[in-house]
Amino acid sequence: MEFINKLERKFGKYAIPHLTRYIILTYVIGYIFYFLDAYAGTNILYWISLNPQLIMQGQVWRIFSWLVTPPTQLSIFSVIMLFCYYQLGSVLERAWGNFRYNVYIIIGLLTTFAGAFIINLTPLGNIYFVLNYPIVSTYYVALSIFLGFAITFPEQQMLFMFLIPIKIKWLAIVDVVYLAWQSISQLVKGNYITLLLIICSLAGTIIYFILTRDFRRQYRNRQRQKQFYQSMNRGYGPGRSGAGRGQGTGGGAAGRYASYGGAGGAIHKCTVCGQTEKDDPTLEFRFCSRCSGNHEYCNKHLFTHTHIK
Repeated sequence: MEFINKLERKFGKYAIPHLTRYIILTYVIGYIFYFLDAYAGTNILYWISLNPQLIMQGQVWRIFSWLVTPPTQLSIFSVIMLFCYYQLGSVLERAWGNFRYNVYIIIGLLTTFAGAFIINLTPLGNIYFVLNYPIVSTYYVALSIFLGFAITFPEQQMLFMFLIPIKIKWLAIVDVVYLAWQSISQLVKGNYITLLLIICSLAGTIIYFILTRDFRRQYRNRQRQKQFYQSMNRGYGPGRSGAGRGQGTGGGAAGRYASYGGAGGAIHKCTVCGQTEKDDPTLEFRFCSRCSGNHEYCNKHLFTHTHIK
């Protein structure tokens, strides 16, 4: 976490704002090339695809041009997918900030790029690249946007098939299970390219969340939180000398403690879902500076709530 903070202080001013818009724009350009190849007889996608062998032979434009390779064939489902990724990516960008979101996407692109060179070293991958077949796209990098959103806001609901409300964490689990099944089924057929692409492309997601999580600090915070709750329960129980503290609304944390249930009650309460630290000890609570009055939110709703004016 401290490593990312240092990078942000040093390079944060160079972060690209609204990066999700540019990602969607590359897809639009890619689909234009797709139509030209299909109906005008051109071979643009083959000339811009990521091919390690041709890059090493001097076609260096492929280092960047592969970014516009469309992830899937154009259909109504791909249009819905792009709209969904735009919404999720924009929320992540606001929640994480421009720099961290930039780092997340760049790491995914770099691991995908590195994966292409790893695949090129395998016999089957070597055949694909000799034929200049565009097997590498930003499909799994786009998928990492969905997974990043699911990890950050697991309780957020989406309308599956525009009708059924379902928490995004369950959709992410289904997606991961499907990717595992797809990899295994292709591996059984002797095609390990899909498995390598998935591992290399989504490695960026794993690397990013390892870099941005301070596990030692989280462990210490949980220990301090546990000790604090235990001391509160001992200090404010029946017959204790501190039972009368924090009465009214001006007693700070103790005042909130009294207002949320008195002895043995909660100190924090989310304005949106009503959960307290008693319901889920892993929740973190913050006050929103843009809301009028003292409104506290858990980490699941801090960035997604409607501001109270």
